[in-house]
Amino acid sequence: MHAVKNIQIRNVPEKTHSILRRRARAAGMSLQEYLLAMVNEAASKPTVEEVLRRAGSRADGTFRMRDAVADLRTDRHSH
Repeated sequence: MHAVKNIQIRNVPEKTHSILRRRARAAGMSLQEYLLAMVNEAASKPTVEEVLRRAGSRADGTFRMRDAVADLRTDRHSH
């Protein structure tokens, strides 16, 4: 089993908290569940920098933009 970590966010503006709480309720989720889903979604997608770094590490060090986009889409659909 994997170790589970905790994340705590301090100083969330009241308006932001209210919006997120309302969205969680609308989704039928607790705020904890809603935010965890958002964090998991963000972590499952590579950043542009990650895609470019991976593409740049190819043998010749060059890449075409369409290849980078294809890599990004492949990564997004594999999670």
